[in-house]
Amino acid sequence: MAYQPNPPAVPEWLNKGDNAWQLTASTLVGLQSMPGLVILYASIVKKKWAVNSAFMALYAFAAVLICWVLLCYRMAFGDQLFPFWGKGAPALGQKYLIRQAKIPESTQHGRSNEPFYPMATMVYFQFNFAAITMILLAGSVLGRMNIRAWMAFVPLWLVFSYTVGAFSLWGGGFLYQWGVIDYSGGYVIHLSSGIAGFTAAYWVGPRLKSDRERFPPNNILLMLAGAGLLWMGWSGFNGGAPYAANIAASVAVLNTNICAATSLLVWTTLDVVFFGKPSVIGAIQGMMTGLVCVTPGAGVVQSWAAIVMGILSGSIPWFTMMILHKKSVLLQKVDDTLGVFHTHAVAGLMGGMLTGLLAEPTLCNIVLPVTGSRGAFYGKNGGKQFLKQIVAALFVIGWNLVSTTIILLVIKIFIPLRMPDNELMIGDDAVHGEEAYALWGDGEKYDPTRHGTIFGAAEITPNDYGNGPARGVTINL
Repeated sequence: MAYQPNPPAVPEWLNKGDNAWQLTASTLVGLQSMPGLVILYASIVKKKWAVNSAFMALYAFAAVLICWVLLCYRMAFGDQLFPFWGKGAPALGQKYLIRQAKIPESTQHGRSNEPFYPMATMVYFQFNFAAITMILLAGSVLGRMNIRAWMAFVPLWLVFSYTVGAFSLWGGGFLYQWGVIDYSGGYVIHLSSGIAGFTAAYWVGPRLKSDRERFPPNNILLMLAGAGLLWMGWSGFNGGAPYAANIAASVAVLNTNICAATSLLVWTTLDVVFFGKPSVIGAIQGMMTGLVCVTPGAGVVQSWAAIVMGILSGSIPWFTMMILHKKSVLLQKVDDTLGVFHTHAVAGLMGGMLTGLLAEPTLCNIVLPVTGSRGAFYGKNGGKQFLKQIVAALFVIGWNLVSTTIILLVIKIFIPLRMPDNELMIGDDAVHGEEAYALWGDGEKYDPTRHGTIFGAAEITPNDYGNGPARGVTINL
């Protein structure tokens, strides 16, 4: 049927290239979460929290998808209910899913994008953005949030927080119509997840003192694998934002990688200068801040501007995390496990501001719904654009502070937000009855006086052989 003349599966408006790219970009974004962030979270935390951290991401990915098609897609991109919120409805019927995509759908306003592929492709693409936002937020509360509270929090936050930001900035809401630039989610995804995560960390409470003082990654090599999936997947993240395989997608992909590489190098350089050695975890943080910072402007800034953004994203979040964090009473009090506030809220806010300065007029006209947009550095109405970026940031910050607080306080009435201390002492085995590794220890080096013998080997002390040459160990099989 697919290769007959005028087949029903290939309507006249369908562009197979655009559809193929959009599905590919969707899958790349999905791979950032599954398995990218699942692997990253499982390996970057202390061994006793590997299973729990991975499961929080796994659960969120699945729960967001079902909520998305049942209600939330059309709350974020459907017809307007309020200037900041769409009318919720299912996105499941064939008549809806096989017609030509339209974004935003709101009938309140005239200008919309009508990509040359079906609505089913758009629903799936936008789902992956919603899912990764939820999983990024989880990074702030790893290592102590009650898993039942998390299971309740995911759908509630998606409905009452994420859809508001998405509709306001992308779905035809008041910030979209005003001309705020958020090319691919610097505000909708990163600023919101960073602020909501920090707020959630405050209400959930801290980890055990012993975990806060020592929280070593259990597998740095796997951590790098997860980070690599995140970086490469970002080509779909920003490359899919124009909703077509066009020149804007090409510019966005190149800028994304330039900014990430620059930021990683700057962060690593600062680690060497101030601490005397490069850090793998630091390099990953620098990679992350670069990817986040370029996201709100990836398709509307020139590539030299991507380098500028990379320099700033590798240095300013480094300063807030390494210097300011240690001096701030509030930042010290709130236990943000993975520093999502620094890597996403600070970097996302900075990216939005820099976009308001550096957005290039020609690129803006290619991508943006409001014509004549430009950054402040390009004169004319560019100063107004910078002010718009500030106002939008304040709205996203305020909404996420309030909505996240209310959601968690409501959940707290029925479910404790934090695990009891006896479960926190044990970790995965207490929460899931499963452990990541059948090995001794929890991130510390092997000590025979604490961990016993290996495979039943006779314990060897310095007195057994004096200071003579190394000798073999007999294994009792």
